[in-house]
Amino acid sequence: MTIKFDKVTGLVPAIIQDVQTKNVLMLGYMNQEAYEKTLETKKVTFYSRSKQRLWTKGEESENFLSLVDIKNDCDKDSLLISVRPQGPTCHKGTDTCWAESNESQFGFLSTLEGVIEKRRKEPSEASYVASLFKKGINKIAQKVGEEAVEVVIEAKDNDEKLFLDESADLLFHYLILLQAKGYTLKDVEKVLLGRHK
Repeated sequence: MTIKFDKVTGLVPAIIQDVQTKNVLMLGYMNQEAYEKTLETKKVTFYSRSKQRLWTKGEESENFLSLVDIKNDCDKDSLLISVRPQGPTCHKGTDTCWAESNESQFGFLSTLEGVIEKRRKEPSEASYVASLFKKGINKIAQKVGEEAVEVVIEAKDNDEKLFLDESADLLFHYLILLQAKGYTLKDVEKVLLGRHK
């Protein structure tokens, strides 16, 4: 891999990303020696600008960053390093250096889960979601079943819009069912990860 280390400092920025959650955990800097040591040991090693020496993340805390992959950007002057973190990444004890939790996010689906949770906890008469929770688990499960059948029916036809509309309805009602049972997509993800070998 060709890396354009800075001509003055000899360093290149290294963005650290959790391979599973895709969250950015920290930013560090590497020189050629740190890069080579990372490849050799499979533990991410940086060049510490304050200590003026190589520094393997976790050398004191044992919260190592196990190397999965290294990618170079289009200009070849910054690295994206995929890792499996062994504990908190930040020296302050947080998952990331931005004090964020390193949990999976599912884009808009996570937002939708938050809306469903709010409607469950703060019901209003006008809320369809709240009305389903009020009717109970049997009604919610029935709706998921109905939507699943509709997806199957539309899958056999050629109307792609109807198929996607019914798929969205199924997913929406499934998210409601998950919460009615006390779960979220993260719980389903754990099961799928456990099956993935």
